[in-house]
Amino acid sequence: MPWKNTCALNERSRFIAEYLQGDQTVAALCRRYGVSRKTGYKWMARHAAEGYTGLEDQSRAALRQPQAVEAVVEEWILRGRACKPEYGPKKLIAWVQRETGWPTVCAVSTAGEILKRHGLTVPRKLTRKGEPYGSALVDPTAANELWCIDFKGHFKVGDGQRCEPLTMTDAHSRYLLKCQSVPSTALRTTCRVCDTTFREFGLPARIRSDNGAPFGSVGLGGLSALSIWWIKLGITPERIAPGKPYQNGRHERMHSTLKQTTARPPAPTLRAQQRRFDAFRREFNEERPHEALGQQTPASFYTPSTRTYTGLAPAPEYPTGTVTRKVQSNGMLYWGSERVFLGEAFAREYIAFFPVEDGVWSLRFAHVPLGTFDERAGAIRPLTPARAARKA
Repeated sequence: MPWKNTCALNERSRFIAEYLQGDQTVAALCRRYGVSRKTGYKWMARHAAEGYTGLEDQSRAALRQPQAVEAVVEEWILRGRACKPEYGPKKLIAWVQRETGWPTVCAVSTAGEILKRHGLTVPRKLTRKGEPYGSALVDPTAANELWCIDFKGHFKVGDGQRCEPLTMTDAHSRYLLKCQSVPSTALRTTCRVCDTTFREFGLPARIRSDNGAPFGSVGLGGLSALSIWWIKLGITPERIAPGKPYQNGRHERMHSTLKQTTARPPAPTLRAQQRRFDAFRREFNEERPHEALGQQTPASFYTPSTRTYTGLAPAPEYPTGTVTRKVQSNGMLYWGSERVFLGEAFAREYIAFFPVEDGVWSLRFAHVPLGTFDERAGAIRPLTPARAARKA
């Protein structure tokens, strides 16, 4: 009769007990208990070595694992995590290769298991992402085709002062151009940081931002005084859709790393916090490998722009014969005897009028469409974001 799994230990014990009585041969006992003689001799050997405890089920795991990661590799992975706590498995492998000169280290999944085994990982929450917005956002293929700008979000340093980091990156190379603590999100402060960045790295073709002040506005074309200045410099502003931060995901991901590395906990003073930002910028650009760059550094991909910045912002030029009007300092524009309000962001700027039909005009500032003007009603009808993207 075969053994039952539920009472295997009892059957083995009875087998050994009858064997020790010496009344039956091993072959006869094995036939009675429905096992092979190899199994019978195995239980006899275990009983002789360990007693009746040796009859219990034992682990079937292999005694050795040929594919197991070497201890020295695991040690280097853990050492890299201690030095770079914000690095994930892929970046840690690149860091180990750079530090040791090894051509290969281990699989990414193996590095992840090492971190998980030592309690060094936090499960990531899954989030649903919306659809891309409009067609105006571009995917850069070279440095300086697109920069990203944003305020990371204010926090207080150790002495209670407010720290508001303003950051700028090159979207193609991920190069962190600027990480500057500023007193507020005011227009003048933002312009000053942009001015120093332009002088150091030149001018980009486009700058992507969210819709908040000072980058965007609720006025015509969503333009603010800052974005108008960019347009006069030959820079095309890009704005992500409201509530869609993933459209600026490269920059947002950098912000997550910046916060984890430099602000947990914050520095004692603003000056000390800025030193942390400067050290992070050097490490981010020159040491930290990026998966999207083939585990290379942003500094190995970025070169300054060939478009130099002189500090001058010339007024936009329109084709000869174009009807133009200058906006007053209060944001009002005169059309004959009518006064039309465009917005203070356009103060002292020239707006172009292009005929659409009798009494209806299309308004543009430089190459940016603003809306349509009905001179009979004396009113401007602004463009929706989708229509503006199609007309741009």
